[in-house]
Amino acid sequence: MNTNYTGDKTFGILAHIGGIFFSWLAPFVLYLIKKNDSDTFSADNAREALNFQLTLLVAYVGCFILSFVLIGLFLFWVAILGNLVLCVIAAIKASNGAVYRYPLTIRFVKG
Repeated sequence: MNTNYTGDKTFGILAHIGGIFFSWLAPFVLYLIKKNDSDTFSADNAREALNFQLTLLVAYVGCFILSFVLIGLFLFWVAILGNLVLCVIAAIKASNGAVYRYPLTIRFVKG
């Protein structure tokens, strides 16, 4: 068994869960730390989490603009709930050794 595998799973989980609490910042920092490693599991998870959090940032701006016609207030809560649910699903997948690809995500960072 590879001794770095457990650490890589931990970094993968942290990238997704960190997105819930720190938005794009946690996945970005973890991606910068792990992007040049020979084992790409952590970097792939961090990249996916970063792309999702950046897409959510765009969605939050859209919700803010739409909040002036009140629909944005509802969509803002939908985006927050979607962030929570999808990040938990992604963290579970990372703990099982898989890279989760978030749906409806713009691929800002390519690997």
